[in-house]
Amino acid sequence: MDVLVPVVKSHPGKSVLVCALIFKLIHRLLQSLPVPKVVKQDDLKSWKWKNLSISIVHSLVTGSWSLACVLVWPEMLHNLHSFNTPLSYLLVCVSTGYFVHDASDIILTGHGRQSWEFLLHHVLVISCFLYALFTELYVAGAVVALFVEVNSITLHTRLMIKLAGAQSSSVYHVNKLINITTYLTFRLGTQFYLTWYIVHNYTWLDHGLYFLFAILMMNVMILIYFYRLIRADFFPRCRGPEMLNGTNDYRSKKFPCD
Repeated sequence: MDVLVPVVKSHPGKSVLVCALIFKLIHRLLQSLPVPKVVKQDDLKSWKWKNLSISIVHSLVTGSWSLACVLVWPEMLHNLHSFNTPLSYLLVCVSTGYFVHDASDIILTGHGRQSWEFLLHHVLVISCFLYALFTELYVAGAVVALFVEVNSITLHTRLMIKLAGAQSSSVYHVNKLINITTYLTFRLGTQFYLTWYIVHNYTWLDHGLYFLFAILMMNVMILIYFYRLIRADFFPRCRGPEMLNGTNDYRSKKFPCD
């Protein structure tokens, strides 16, 4: 760690690209794992399954990592602007690499148009995280923002179960309840805290206007997804024949909706 972090800090851009390549390698390795037959038969579902698989790996790693950082250094919560540790800096670098990988995967596989909202989200996150890496400011803020990845674990699991056509399983219903709980606590709760911190300290924060704009944009997206999630899992609408026989087109890559 004492050798790695100084190198990463000296070359943050190149370090992010290395992390992106590592996630690309993991992505390729995950393709050797078994895939449900119903997923294999559809190219779009197959791509989504593979994409969600690497997303879960990222969420498991960075979600637990971010919680561990705050447990060890609770002062992060009170100083999102300038608190920084080698481990937290490395976390932000690793996570930025994932978002670069995911954005490139969406674009290079030709799914940019149907996943434009995720590209927008990734652009906002990458720009904020790169700012943190190059200036060493807002590193703690980026770590706290990664709390949302705890919810992403159950959110992506939910979508993989749906892709496999197992919505009626007990696993799906248990995950549904855990997912809504983590959405409220780790996603909405985190966004609320970050928004409050920026608004409360706006007058002295570096480039506060941009970070306020970015957080408000993400708030809008997250609230829309929350509405769709509630509607799909707890207040399902009447479904047409194409929904009942499982031929719905899953128009969005990771939308928490039906």
